[in-house]
Amino acid sequence: QVQFVESGGGLVQPEGSLRLSCAASGFTFSSVTMTWYRQAPGKGRELVAVISSHGRVTNYADSVKGRFTISRDNGKNTVYLQMNSLKAEDTAVYYCNSQPIRDPWGQGTQVTVSS
Repeated sequence: QVQFVESGGGLVQPEGSLRLSCAASGFTFSSVTMTWYRQAPGKGRELVAVISSHGRVTNYADSVKGRFTISRDNGKNTVYLQMNSLKAEDTAVYYCNSQPIRDPWGQGTQVTVSS
């Protein structure tokens, strides 16, 4: 049974940092590309970052490039998102998933950037 469990969100001031974690199970984690998405209030789900199965190739949305870093630990079936220099527009619920997408999605973790 596929499961994604996101954690690490919270309230942070602008220019602050957070590290999100996502524990995945129900599939061969080390063999699949992993992704982070986010969904802001009233908007659609946006792809934020992608990491290859071995972790050597990453891609980012232009809006987070240079500020966010995706990484993974295949021994722990976990993918991470280090977020630095956070902005108000980064406020959203953050989700991880695989590529291609597997259902069901996790509950996500709320990130709120506000002073």
